[in-house]
Amino acid sequence: MNHFDYNLLRVLEILLEEQSVTAAASRLHLSQSAVSKQLAKLRETFDDQLFERTAHGLRATPRAMQLAPQLRQVLQQLDQFTRPSSFDPSLSQRVFRIDLVETAYSLTYPFFMPDLLAQAPNITLNSQTWNQESIANLLRCDIDMAICTREWDERSQLHINTIPGELNYIELVRDRPVCLIRKEHPLLQETWDLATFLKYRHLQVTFGGIEHWLLDEVLSLQHLKRDIAVNMTDFYSAMSLCEQSDLILCAPARYTAKMSQHFDLLTLDVPVMVEPGGYVLLWHKHFELDPSHRWLRELIINNVGLDG
Repeated sequence: MNHFDYNLLRVLEILLEEQSVTAAASRLHLSQSAVSKQLAKLRETFDDQLFERTAHGLRATPRAMQLAPQLRQVLQQLDQFTRPSSFDPSLSQRVFRIDLVETAYSLTYPFFMPDLLAQAPNITLNSQTWNQESIANLLRCDIDMAICTREWDERSQLHINTIPGELNYIELVRDRPVCLIRKEHPLLQETWDLATFLKYRHLQVTFGGIEHWLLDEVLSLQHLKRDIAVNMTDFYSAMSLCEQSDLILCAPARYTAKMSQHFDLLTLDVPVMVEPGGYVLLWHKHFELDPSHRWLRELIINNVGLDG
């Protein structure tokens, strides 16, 4: 190990993630031959095959699996050690990886991206949809930050206190649920209360890999539940269906305000007492002092901001 090339650790990290020489070569912008040669050096260094060939690609050996968590920690420490102490956004070509819930895009990107493009014309944001692996990706520092929904209502399984201690966060936008209905909906001839709300069938949009919504959690505590006729993953399609049916659609108020202008829909308050939740920006404490990361965080926070 006296003359060990620490760049080989990056190759090992990518091979562990991709389980394929071809895919690793593509991510590293190297030829397959070059990656194979570096894998040979890794095998010699660690005195282990590290990967076995199977019909479905490479399979990590027990030794490689044992190295994986230590490898990630070493690479993070190297990143911290070599990270510049200052940051000039106008010269940076950094690529940031961000996971967002679908409804957060329209509430955040239009507000901070103009400044980002003006200050840092060569920075790239790679956005992915928030999913059930996003927290794990944050904890592994596989992504730089995320914007997700969290609740302040103590009855919620997604309460703000459920955020792991390794992560820092800040609230960006507070929001609350509302109901959408078509303008000729028969419930408009009735008293708008919980009984009416539960009398009609509902349309639900599932986003962000979230299975439990505060509204349904609160109803469940009263041994009540909505009659969900349709589950969808696209708000635009859901609003279109809502416009053409007697289904009730519950959705975040801020997102709804932006989207509903394209549809002939009415907005009603949800007849269930819940504390407003909102959108939070999350990042691993590993990035806390990173100048470029701090610059992007502050740009988002200052441009999106809180306004009630």
